[in-house]
Amino acid sequence: MNISSIVVQTLPKFLDEVVEALKACEACDYHMHDEKGRVIVTIEGKDVNDELKKLRVIEAIPHIAAADMQMAYSEDELENNMDIIANSEVVPAMLNDGDADPSNIVYNGDLKKKDLEAFARQLDGDVIK
Repeated sequence: MNISSIVVQTLPKFLDEVVEALKACEACDYHMHDEKGRVIVTIEGKDVNDELKKLRVIEAIPHIAAADMQMAYSEDELENNMDIIANSEVVPAMLNDGDADPSNIVYNGDLKKKDLEAFARQLDGDVIK
């Protein structure tokens, strides 16, 4: 089970409309908002991909300027990833391979330009590069 908080931003003139849409939305649970147009909701999902699908639903609500995941808790995925980290080399083998093609190195640091769903599948082991 994953639980994440989302900060939603809208213009103050659309705040009431956006809050009502979020309250009616089955993808999230509404918690609070302020007069500046910031709204706090949470989403739950079985994994990161499930959460990302719900985030996309929130982002599609009219007048939402941004919806960004702020805090996340992932019970099962955290445990699985801790096992992977504990049982893997400190430095990935690819980085110690003098014959490795640098174009095959996957950079995961820029989340703004990232296909987050593909990245989540990669973390879940569905896509191996």
